[in-house]
Amino acid sequence: MTTTESAGAGFVPDNVGVLGGGRMGAGIAHAFLISGATVTIVERDEAAADAARERVERDIEASLKRGVITGEAEEWHAKLIVTTDQAAFAGSDLVVEAVPENLDLKISSLTSVESHLREDAWLASNTSSLSIDKIAESLKRPERFCGLHFFNPVPASKLVEVVIGAQTGEELRELSAQWVAGLGKTPVVVKDAPGFASSRLGVAIALEAIRMVEEGVASPQDIDNAMVLGYKHPVGPLALTDIVGLDVRLGIAEYLESQLGPRFAPPQLMRDMVARGELGRKTGKGFYDYSTEQ
Repeated sequence: MTTTESAGAGFVPDNVGVLGGGRMGAGIAHAFLISGATVTIVERDEAAADAARERVERDIEASLKRGVITGEAEEWHAKLIVTTDQAAFAGSDLVVEAVPENLDLKISSLTSVESHLREDAWLASNTSSLSIDKIAESLKRPERFCGLHFFNPVPASKLVEVVIGAQTGEELRELSAQWVAGLGKTPVVVKDAPGFASSRLGVAIALEAIRMVEEGVASPQDIDNAMVLGYKHPVGPLALTDIVGLDVRLGIAEYLESQLGPRFAPPQLMRDMVARGELGRKTGKGFYDYSTEQ
């Protein structure tokens, strides 16, 4: 397997696959593309594939405008392959799974992808909370599998959580951190545990903030300002929940509750908002109103 040295420290694989081209998958694809990799995205159908290509190409053009990368847009677009056929992963050195946060879906997706990979290829999940060890039980080569938890929005985030499972091989432990550095981001290495470090802490703060809204302690804006101005958080926990998606955070909270107990029980307000379709930025309304941005 060959690697491409990026502008910063570290390396990225020459050929990277991404399963799923939604917001997170497109962001992951963009990050590897601008670091020098050729990227293949596989989506479930043609409509999703077209949308994924549009997302990545839009991000590439934004990077060109900001001067993050140079050259012609067409040259960068040519390094992107988008398809509905997982057989296209056959030449990938690394494939990152970025499908919705559902354990059964991730297991079935990753086992399917693995069947198309070379024996020396690497496999990673972008899961934000699900057990890497549990997923690895279904893989033929668990030593070549780890978690690479990217953060939204991927282009702006400087963090990637590297999740090391019990069967993750030593070579991958070292390579994964080098890949993250090659993307110009900082690796935080954690062992497999429910919610890892980032989701466990982030969701705990968010759930308490939602309980405070539910109890009428303060407005969403005032709660967020308390954390931004008082604790130097770049964005408040409620605004961040809107960015991540209330449905996504509800799923994580339910999983953490099942693993760690009632302290992660989702507040009724959160369940009610999800039931109403108030999921945050992606639906135009969450704890804040984004209808004018739609």
